[in-house]
Amino acid sequence: MNKGERTMLSGIKVVEICGLGPGPFCAMHLADLGAQVIAVERGGSRSLTGAASLPKNPLNRGKRSVVIDLKTDEGREMVLKLIEGADALIEGMRPGVMERLGLGPEVCQARNPKLVYGRMTGWGQHGPLAHAAGHDNNYIALSGAMYYSGTEGEAPSPPITMIGDIGGGALYLAVGLLSGILNARQTGKGTVVDAAIVDGSAHMLQLLGSLEAGGMISEQRGKSVHDGSQFYATYRCADGLYVTVGSMEPQFYALLLEKLGLQDEPAFAVQWDQARWPQMRTQLAEVFSTRTRAEWCALMEGTDVCFAPVLSPSEAAAHPHMAARGVYFERDGLRQAAPAPRFDGQLVDPRPVPLRGEHSEAVMAALQSGDPGTAWDC
Repeated sequence: MNKGERTMLSGIKVVEICGLGPGPFCAMHLADLGAQVIAVERGGSRSLTGAASLPKNPLNRGKRSVVIDLKTDEGREMVLKLIEGADALIEGMRPGVMERLGLGPEVCQARNPKLVYGRMTGWGQHGPLAHAAGHDNNYIALSGAMYYSGTEGEAPSPPITMIGDIGGGALYLAVGLLSGILNARQTGKGTVVDAAIVDGSAHMLQLLGSLEAGGMISEQRGKSVHDGSQFYATYRCADGLYVTVGSMEPQFYALLLEKLGLQDEPAFAVQWDQARWPQMRTQLAEVFSTRTRAEWCALMEGTDVCFAPVLSPSEAAAHPHMAARGVYFERDGLRQAAPAPRFDGQLVDPRPVPLRGEHSEAVMAALQSGDPGTAWDC
């Protein structure tokens, strides 16, 4: 997107106190949609892992990056000056850490009563585990969101970071921040958003709960449509790669059997005979193991079987459908996913990934000029 171009979140200003995982992703998501985000990367010595240690962190896409030592009086004052012109703040510390730094909600909202203060944690701001360390898998294990991943007899193993950090964390924080900003613009009063991964990932189970109410989900793993049936499953192919089918509706199931040459097999005639699911699943596994993934794609992709190959991210980037939609692109030496969602069918071209601290000088000069608002235009 070009400087000055109008976007969905044009005019929204966010201060991000950089951390790991869902907070930075949330801030990037807002920046993708046009918000002006200043990422405050902590100065001084600290342990950095993964993307956070890179000179260009992909999660800083579209942001202005400044390095500030929050443990100094000067550093804290710089952040408070930024807050004076901001709509929202994002922080992902353990409960109480921002207060000890002198940057808790009360202090920040005293400077800017309309500030929406977003707090991103795994366990939440209160409760017996609030101060304990944890990671994505711990949070979604406790919330119930990990329980159904995998099949009977296998250890539950969800997609890395997707359910907790992103689904239950970053995206719920984004909704909370935008809700708070809308309310602040109507009332003149900011709010504190407590976005906990245990809360968000539990809330995500509501759809599954509706299936349970309809009798489609059992609390015994491996006994439900999504993890025990032959028609909603993942199968290994002759080349060791995998495909998925989700032929739940009768007409889609009939087409699956036709594609597999099993339409006249009595053993598959009753789709919803749960007692026969394990046997039918075993038989389909044998059938799928006779051809390569590419051969199954040639036979089923694009049909109403409800079919897709299981692709790695690099394979997904090259897939014709994903390429046609421009879902992935390469920039700054990085493979990146394009912003989502789209508005009026238009694909957003995100701003680049900055170097760590690239905007420190310009932002600090703007703050010292006496007009904090200009820091967002550097």
